[in-house]
Amino acid sequence: MPPTPGDRAPDFESLLCTGETFRSTRLSTALDGGGVLVFSAFAFSAIAENWWKRYDRAGWDAFDVPVLGVSRDGPYAVNAFVRYLDSPFRMFADVDGAASEAYDLLTPRAGMANTSTPMRAVFVLDGERTVRDAWVADDWISPVPREAVEEAVTEL
Repeated sequence: MPPTPGDRAPDFESLLCTGETFRSTRLSTALDGGGVLVFSAFAFSAIAENWWKRYDRAGWDAFDVPVLGVSRDGPYAVNAFVRYLDSPFRMFADVDGAASEAYDLLTPRAGMANTSTPMRAVFVLDGERTVRDAWVADDWISPVPREAVEEAVTEL
């Protein structure tokens, strides 16, 4: 079961992409007094592109804590996606799915040759990685409850 409010979120290590570089980084190191962790399936999908643009337009880059993505793509694709969007956000390249599995979000994708991707999800974490707000989609297109996420961030 994915973490819920009050749970301590799993730590993981993966390649953190800036759009130019990538380095093996622990989530606990990337958090700065907390953070927002956003899981999505694949870079360059219409859904990922749409939602990351919405987070940018909503001003999530102005939060006092970082917004970090998690995508099943490799680091070169994730960096290309960040550059393509001209995104202010950094994203983990969860190539082996370990981060998605740690959060119990991996789900098989029909017609995708035994590929599993994370369900779309957002977790607001405090500096101790305690989950302050959590949302896991029931489908691939439902909107993230942005107002709830923004409110949870202001309470960090």
